[in-house]
Amino acid sequence: MFETLSDRFDGIFSRLRGRGKLSETDVDDVMREIRLALLEADVNLDVVKNIVARIRERAVGEELSKALNPAQQIVKIVLEELTASLGGAAMKISYASKPPTVVLMAGLQGAGKTTNTGKLAAWFKKQGRNPLLVGADLQRPAAVEQLRTLGSQVGVPVFSEPTDPVDVAAKAIAEANRTGRDVVIVDTAGRLAIDAELMAQVRQISDAVNPDYTFLVIDAMTGQDAVTTARSFNETLELDGVILTKLDGDARGGAALSVKEVVGKPIAFASTGEKLDEFETFYPDRLASRILGMGDVETLIEKAEEAFEKEEAEVAAARLLEGTFTLEDFLSQMQQIKKMGPIGNLMGMMPGLPKEARDVEIDDRQINRIEGIIHSMTPAERLDPGIIDGSRRQRIAAGSGMAATDVKNLLDQFSQMRKMMKQFAGFGPKKTNPKNRKGKKGKKGGRHKGGRVTEKGPAKVSKAPLSLPGLETGDFPGLN
Repeated sequence: MFETLSDRFDGIFSRLRGRGKLSETDVDDVMREIRLALLEADVNLDVVKNIVARIRERAVGEELSKALNPAQQIVKIVLEELTASLGGAAMKISYASKPPTVVLMAGLQGAGKTTNTGKLAAWFKKQGRNPLLVGADLQRPAAVEQLRTLGSQVGVPVFSEPTDPVDVAAKAIAEANRTGRDVVIVDTAGRLAIDAELMAQVRQISDAVNPDYTFLVIDAMTGQDAVTTARSFNETLELDGVILTKLDGDARGGAALSVKEVVGKPIAFASTGEKLDEFETFYPDRLASRILGMGDVETLIEKAEEAFEKEEAEVAAARLLEGTFTLEDFLSQMQQIKKMGPIGNLMGMMPGLPKEARDVEIDDRQINRIEGIIHSMTPAERLDPGIIDGSRRQRIAAGSGMAATDVKNLLDQFSQMRKMMKQFAGFGPKKTNPKNRKGKKGKKGGRHKGGRVTEKGPAKVSKAPLSLPGLETGDFPGLN
């Protein structure tokens, strides 16, 4: 999503770079292009007018910063106004002083309401809460069974009865008090379109449970219809926030940029994939940054911290700098990178990448092929790739279903990476250069196992994830 919009902004800003001064005519031309870009992204017309008016007022009226050239100032203003349109700041969830905290989920059928009810339960568990899922959608066949399946996957119980939705929701509160559950998430029925019966039922359920939060689940692929849906539900339920689904799709993104200004309610969460863990707090500033091609370092760091074991990453980084990084370490790092999500999504979060690199289609199966090659090696071969001769390459290739040249290419690139990092460490500052470190000597006077040790204790090594050869270009060794 947002790829077309990002490309349009990239083109607009590229033409601005290098200009020493912007006239009012230049600003008018830029505003016209920004207006067209937003309209093509299916942003609500009134929202487009408001955004463009605010940008133009600041671009013409503000004294341009001395530290920025005019083009950079325009980018800064656009970034801030997009962030404001998306909500300004992330929505913070607070909890009821007397548990349970009740969350009501509403939305049309097909928006992903039940799936995102399960995802929200997983999110609350990560916050240290004990949620209870409530199946109050008794109209759609197998809706409760779907919720039970999701509940079992995230380890959260589901309460439901084949009676009346309002009665089920009311009894769920008592069940949560009885079992010590501090969060109750109620999944309600949806329709293919808004109708009086749907609104009456969800209103009755809301009155019965008195929710602390009412979230509307919206399919980002529906464009302007999503904004109309949000407005109708807000008039009935007084929404607290929106959960935007299918942000990994190919929609133009107009719903995300429109819903806050039109409805006045923030986007609380975003669903970025089909897996239960592909669900996150919505950060307007981060998404605005990604739309303008500036990356999203904070989310990238958070994903890395979740996926990487700190001690393992420190040891691996130390070995890499010392030139003792093995294929076993490389395999472990790749497996942890996969936990962070699709490689293509990660590329979009990296700042400074050229458009050509961001647009490269990276097939995650390429990493699986590399894993297959390494898994086909013996432990001794992973620790010392230098022992792999022609006959061993043939055996590894046969075991992994790859060609012998693929194995050779992987080994060559791995060797080059290790030599390069060892040379880099050799030219680094004295305090970070492994050659200048005096390890504490034990009985045999050698290094302590598992990494470097300084006179003051274990060395501190950056826990940043290690990059894969060819990651920025998608040119994995011999596997394209």
